[in-house]
Amino acid sequence: VRLTSGFEITAYIPGIGHNLQEHSVVLVRGGRVKDLPGVRYHIVRGTLDAVGVKDRQQGRS
Repeated sequence: VRLTSGFEITAYIPGIGHNLQEHSVVLVRGGRVKDLPGVRYHIVRGTLDAVGVKDRQQGRS
């Protein structure tokens, strides 16, 4: 993900499946992913181009 400040980061997309493409605009929040080294950010689902999880299987997905 390239931020508006010019930094390039690696962000995690939570949930099952996604619709994101190369030039999608997303909202990023902090919060690392323990089992993925170097991933310190999450993409916020349901905002901008990142839609919510379709047909969620679990309340916690």
